[in-house]
Amino acid sequence: MEKPESLFILWTSNQPETFDEMVFMYAFNAKKNNWWSEVTVVIWGASARLAGSDELVQLKIKEMIEGGVKVEACKACADDLGVSAKLESLGVVVKYWGQPLTKILKSGAKLITI
Repeated sequence: MEKPESLFILWTSNQPETFDEMVFMYAFNAKKNNWWSEVTVVIWGASARLAGSDELVQLKIKEMIEGGVKVEACKACADDLGVSAKLESLGVVVKYWGQPLTKILKSGAKLITI
């Protein structure tokens, strides 16, 4: 999980501009240009509602996945916000993320929080 060339982006913002101008832009280009061997975007909190309801965000999530970016979501958040099925239909892996996030933080892996 925590390879030296892996990057995790913890996306918690519900602002479309933050998704477009940082999360999507950096994750997609980082993978496309091989800046990192693995890029994983983790949808957590308010971002789950945005990802589950905004069609333009959904198109870009699909584009990231097709481009090799791993996109996963916190199951507890997605369930609470009623968007688990929608996220899964986009190809997002929906799972409990508390323990994996703790492991990432303790390992010193590269993590951006937005």
